[in-house]
Amino acid sequence: MNENQEEISNDELYEHFKFMASEGQEPLRVDKFLMNFIENATRNKIQQAIKAGNVLVNDNAVKANYKVKANDVVRVVLAHPPHENLLVAEDIPIDVVYEDNEVIVVNKPAGMVVHPGHGNYSGTLVNALIFHIENLPKNSNERPGLVHRIDKDTSGLLVVAKTEYAMANLAKQFFDRTTERLYLALVWGNIEEDEGTIEGNIGRSLKNRLQMNVFPDGDFGKHAVTHFKVVERFSYVTLVECKLETGRTHQIRAHFKYIGHPLFNDERYGGNRILKGTTFTKYKQFVDNCFKILPRQALHAKTLGFEQPTTKKILQFNSELPDDMTLCIEKWRNYTIHQKE
Repeated sequence: MNENQEEISNDELYEHFKFMASEGQEPLRVDKFLMNFIENATRNKIQQAIKAGNVLVNDNAVKANYKVKANDVVRVVLAHPPHENLLVAEDIPIDVVYEDNEVIVVNKPAGMVVHPGHGNYSGTLVNALIFHIENLPKNSNERPGLVHRIDKDTSGLLVVAKTEYAMANLAKQFFDRTTERLYLALVWGNIEEDEGTIEGNIGRSLKNRLQMNVFPDGDFGKHAVTHFKVVERFSYVTLVECKLETGRTHQIRAHFKYIGHPLFNDERYGGNRILKGTTFTKYKQFVDNCFKILPRQALHAKTLGFEQPTTKKILQFNSELPDDMTLCIEKWRNYTIHQKE
């Protein structure tokens, strides 16, 4: 595996076990609880997993003395896929933007997981790709053709390699930061600067293993840089264009939370509640309606550019904003106009 392929996999966690405590569950230490449910598990292995932060209760890492209570959801997540995870080809439609003998560029809809993991072992883009394309190049992480990824609830462009050579070539382009990746994001608050750069190491949260944190002192995580330009301001939210210099997990989401501007309706990073604005009931209803129109984080991978591995021609692709983001932005635009009248 080359360095870039390793880079896109290090932060991934795969769900191995998931249990929901019954209504009648008496308080019981989580290590003892798991001993009762996981066949052939040893106390030592369970405690090591807990110590590593890989045992989650209601999505939060817990210590061994945590007492499981009724209706708690207990999960064990590890850095490698479960052995029973076999890739299965599935006949799922793909929005193909471009395809040649070496690469395929797809426009991923929001809600589609890119590759199996986190309990999503079917219905992913990878399941669709291996149905539509024969002999996709494999890597050691069971991610055929992938050299980068975008989050489940992020829409937009993704390039996939169709050959071993293309995979190695594209991986090096991403590692060398010679690719072009532009995103559009709607964030909470009025960003005062017209443009700027966010720098800060990104690594998995020590408290919530499903969230990434920014570690500005550089003592943890990996170097991450996001450049941004303001596209339009809408009173209490701002539309920004983001240019990625690095490609860390949840980079834009974590970076904008770090500077106090979480993405609009980003549940994992706190953007799914009213963070800026008034206390008026009408305003609350307006924001709730926006959340219903856009039931995900407001993030779209708009532009993707790279060098075709064989011909060396520079390819650049742009995708239109999906309807949910377009409608939400239009509502904010109208709201801002009426405010000024």
